[in-house]
Amino acid sequence: MRLLVANANTTEAITQACAAAARAAAAPGTEIIAATPRFGPAVISSRAENVIAGHALLELLAEHAGSVDAVLLAVSHDTALEGARQVMPCPVIGMTEAACLTACMLGGRFGMITFGGVEMYRELIARYGLDTRLADIIAVNATPPEAVADPDSVGNKVLVAAKALAAEGANSVVLAGAALAGFDNRLQEASPVALLDGMACGVRMAELLVSLGLPKPAAGSYAPPTGRSAAGISLPLAALLRGNA
Repeated sequence: MRLLVANANTTEAITQACAAAARAAAAPGTEIIAATPRFGPAVISSRAENVIAGHALLELLAEHAGSVDAVLLAVSHDTALEGARQVMPCPVIGMTEAACLTACMLGGRFGMITFGGVEMYRELIARYGLDTRLADIIAVNATPPEAVADPDSVGNKVLVAAKALAAEGANSVVLAGAALAGFDNRLQEASPVALLDGMACGVRMAELLVSLGLPKPAAGSYAPPTGRSAAGISLPLAALLRGNA
């Protein structure tokens, strides 16, 4: 199968880190295609940037519509997930949703580690109906670019946070940040609970959905749009809105 790993940030180093983590988790026969949007924020850290990145991401996905078997959003805010699921003709997985759902199968409550924007993540988890399963969220004193440039130093901070969350009753910890891709393997041996990377969880869930061969909904709010028009957007995205997937 062909799996599109689509970053919503424009930082190419984060795209490549996510692609490497995806390839490490992929089953034989799964081809990873990594992609970065042509415009948008370098790293999403605000609500406004998330909206801008959503437009960029939908245009990026539209360019690959019909040529991939599934999409994994390599952005921890699961940016534009609902819209992407509606317009794309294949399964679309959000990396944080995948990690949180996996965490629910490992124990009663899970924790989350991120770089910032804690309230945005709390709201995201609530939208997934998992807020009662959340022990706590810790934002480490680091940035995504620092995680790429100095993974050892940032890894130490993540490990301290993971131990604190375990002490609060978390049975597993979700690493919410595309720049933390691969940190689960780096730190797992020293962590008292399972560390969940959204890329690894998302790849396996994408492979599952493709193997099940389930149809897209033909009715309801996730049915593909038809006959819609919009000004100033890319031609591939405009085609999806018209129903020409």
